[in-house]
Amino acid sequence: MDYITIDEFLKVKLVVGKVIDVQDHPNADRLYILKVDLGNEVRQIVSGIKQWYKKEELLNKKIIIVYNLQPKSFRGVESQGMLLAAEDGNGNLSLLTVDRDIKEGSFVH
Repeated sequence: MDYITIDEFLKVKLVVGKVIDVQDHPNADRLYILKVDLGNEVRQIVSGIKQWYKKEELLNKKIIIVYNLQPKSFRGVESQGMLLAAEDGNGNLSLLTVDRDIKEGSFVH
């Protein structure tokens, strides 16, 4: 395992976002395009979670995203962050969420 320093870890900004829209990616069968409300802005995130979540399961869900990740294009659609999920190695995936109601844009420490 490669360790990182606390200073390296602190560069990653994690925030709470609320999924307000979910669309199928027009050029990829396994991808969704999510609109995520971060309180002061709405970001578009492309994610490969389609095989684990239905659209209606994602709507209004509060999730954790990487806020300061450099944007990247996936099959012609820009993603402006990355959602966080846990995977157990047996094909099961679970989004990281919050267990209490907290406002969109709150930082995760």
